[in-house]
Amino acid sequence: MTETLTSDSTESTPGSLLYELRGVTRTYAKGSVAVNALRGVDLTIKRGEMVVLEGPSGSGKTTLLQLLGALDTPTSGEIKFAGRSLENESDQVLTEIRSKEIGFVFQQFNLIPTLSADDNVAIAMIPREPSREKRAARAEELLTQVGLGHRLGHLPSRLSGGEQQRVAIARALANRPEVIIADEPTGNLDSQNAKEFMTLLLDLHDRSGVSIIIATHDEDVALSAGRRIRMRDGSIVSDSQN
Repeated sequence: MTETLTSDSTESTPGSLLYELRGVTRTYAKGSVAVNALRGVDLTIKRGEMVVLEGPSGSGKTTLLQLLGALDTPTSGEIKFAGRSLENESDQVLTEIRSKEIGFVFQQFNLIPTLSADDNVAIAMIPREPSREKRAARAEELLTQVGLGHRLGHLPSRLSGGEQQRVAIARALANRPEVIIADEPTGNLDSQNAKEFMTLLLDLHDRSGVSIIIATHDEDVALSAGRRIRMRDGSIVSDSQN
């Protein structure tokens, strides 16, 4: 089966800056101890890049991913997304950015168990698309593109892990995002489903040019990306092209 994925992301110039981070730190209080999860990170990511964040537990990659996804704000430093500084934005603005401009794929899938596959995709469009009919039509289109056109009405409990992750991809694309953020997306998949997942992401990237940022421990996933950023102790220790 050949799948063709499209994101229809907002028009932008390929290769222009999507993210710009300058001196970004993130410190957490753990009891009376300050934990420096990020230590003065400088980073730029261009539109259309496929980037992998690598590193052991505690390296800071998940914290960095949360900042890039507007799920958290830095303790200090500047984060620009599509030209806008995020560090001082209100929760309401960050919520709007997350719902309309960033698509998320998680290790645990995070599907709503009481909703069918198509409704899990359609519900993500409510902030952007008022028409129920248009939401349903796009959900069907996206699920068909990921090979689940015959599973539209199935609850997550009736889907395999690989199928649930395909639903998650379709949901991430629902609002035509600028970027897809994926946190250990193959962590709960067997090797075959992990390979199929990456094939879908690579197809999406090649055909649409949507930016993709993945945090992973999986070497095969890292080898698939165009750019690998390795982290340790809250700092970037290497940044290379595959």
